[in-house]
Formats: sequence, structure tokens, C-alpha cells
Amino acid sequence: MSWIAILMGSESDWPVMQATTEILERLGVDYEVKITSAHRTPEATMDYVRDAQTRDCAAFICAAGLAAHLAGAVAAHTIRPVIGVPIDSGPLNGFDALLSTVQMPGGIPVATVAIGKSGAKNAAYLAAQILAVSDAALADKLREDRDENGAKVQAQNERLQNDLGS
Repeated sequence: MSWIAILMGSESDWPVMQATTEILERLGVDYEVKITSAHRTPEATMDYVRDAQTRDCAAFICAAGLAAHLAGAVAAHTIRPVIGVPIDSGPLNGFDALLSTVQMPGGIPVATVAIGKSGAKNAAYLAAQILAVSDAALADKLREDRDENGAKVQAQNERLQNDLGS
């Protein structure tokens, strides 16, 4: 069965990336989480990517802060989808991570999501949508989740309208 690899450049990324695992768990998507660095452990990173592919990893979600470029390094070693999550850290609050993740050369794509926790959530949703192309049950779960989110917004509006006396 296909699963998602979640890679982080350091343990300081975990508080943000827990949002990814929460979404995947809610959707019933299997995953692994690993700390590995494109710059400090490049061979171990490459070995993990190769091994993950042999074990039917469907996509990689890679988080890194500062100008680290874990997603790009992973994308260089796979043709599986890679989703980059820029972490909001350092003096530029993630803007440097965003630029290093989104600026990939032609032919080595990295899907890049928003900086921080919103991006971590959207990375999980995007990975699940990739899997759902060939998994009708997962597609149904994604539709249900989207409907639930819409219902929450409608309920919030109803409460606001009641508070305003409309």
C-alpha cells in the first residue's frame, strides 16, 4: 500500500509538521517521519529516498527552514511528487525558505505550499489528493473533509449573524 514520507531538516521543524501528520491520520493515510538534512547528512538523505521508493512511497513532503533546501535535494533523486513546506524560522520568518523551495530549475519540480503550519496542513491534503487519484475511498474521505470544513464556515457565519441580530 502506498504511503507518504515526511522529511524534516531538524527536530525544530516538528511542531509545525505535526499538523501534517494529524491530517494524514484523520484521512487514514500511512506515513513515516524522518529527520534528515540535505546538507549535513546528504548520503543518508539520498539512501532514504531510494529505499522509500522501493517500499512504495507515493510522495515526499519535505520541510526545512532558513535557506536549507531539503525538498530540492529529494526531488533531485526521485520522480515521485515532492511537496516542499517552508518553515517559518530565522530572521526572515520563512521567506528565505519559501524562495529556496519554490525556485527550482526546470525539470526538477517541487510543489511548494505556504510558509508554516498552513503549508504543513496543505502538504498533507495535496499528498492525499495525489493518492486519491487511484483510491476512491480516500477521494471520498477528502470530499467529506472538505464538506465538513464548509459546514464549519457556514455555522460560524450563522453565529455571527445571530450576534449581529440579522
